[in-house]
Amino acid sequence: MKTIRLNLPGGSYDITVGRGLLGRANEYMRLSRKVFIVTDSGVPREYAERVAAVSGDALIYTVESGEGSKSLAVMERLLQAMLDFGMTRGDCAVAVGGGVVGDLTGFAASAYMRGIDFYNIPTTLLSQVDSSIGGKTAVNLGVVKNIVGAFYQPKAVLIDVDVLRTLSKRHYAAGLAEAVKMSLTSDAELFEAFERDGVCDENLEDIIVRALEIKRRVVEEDEKESGIRKILNFGHTLGHGLEAEGELSGLYHGECVALGMLPVCSSEVRARLLEVLKKLGLPTRFEGDIDRALDFVCHDKKCAGGEVSVIFVEEVGTYKIKTMSLDEFKRLVKERFTV
Repeated sequence: MKTIRLNLPGGSYDITVGRGLLGRANEYMRLSRKVFIVTDSGVPREYAERVAAVSGDALIYTVESGEGSKSLAVMERLLQAMLDFGMTRGDCAVAVGGGVVGDLTGFAASAYMRGIDFYNIPTTLLSQVDSSIGGKTAVNLGVVKNIVGAFYQPKAVLIDVDVLRTLSKRHYAAGLAEAVKMSLTSDAELFEAFERDGVCDENLEDIIVRALEIKRRVVEEDEKESGIRKILNFGHTLGHGLEAEGELSGLYHGECVALGMLPVCSSEVRARLLEVLKKLGLPTRFEGDIDRALDFVCHDKKCAGGEVSVIFVEEVGTYKIKTMSLDEFKRLVKERFTV
């Protein structure tokens, strides 16, 4: 077991990583009060029930699985359920699920009575290595991802590696894309480990911890994404566009991030990345409409005044932040995206 401390001026918290932690959530979170547990229909219900069993007065609220639940309409229903449950400022909300559940629950917690305690128990690999920490909470508006939200840090994060055993092979691979992303910008040794060893049950916990350590350092230096935290968007500028356009083809977020990294690497890094993506079972080709995907980029939060901040990796373990016009970015993608 490993505990990572994230230190921030407005409040610090522990991220605990280990196995068999779900039924001991009360040892890491203050659950002796009203506890509003949010999960989704794709998460085994027993996970939320284990947390409820060690809580004071718990209610489990289930939303539909998928991005469709990250909406203002679903958030309104969730807030109404919190009110009907009689929650006060002294109570808490707990997310038990992937990134959608974490984002939705965190945003609702930030708004209910102007802020109640929020705990995160991520159950997908993608949310464990990335979205579960850092305080970004949001919902989507139409096809525009994460455009309505707030920075709202959890009081604690509990990562039980055992829950990943129920993930499909595809969801598992999609989660690894975020860890690969972090290794490319910040940890050459971790990327080399992906090249050399791939991923197995024996090294999975270490991969999660190393990815979280990278994100911890970045968030501590730049909580509100005014500078270095932008590196966590590596692969996301195009990736979010691919995700919006790829709704019909059902691409997962991690798969879109994997594809989104390819045009913003040097040719040498790109060649190495392609081999890692293949090894991990991630896509290397986008079958959708790239022009439509690029049109969605202009709605992204990283695009302002016709310009977009793009993270480039010229050498593994390093990065550059470049500002370029949207037209320049579109040309770059079209030149490099054929694989």
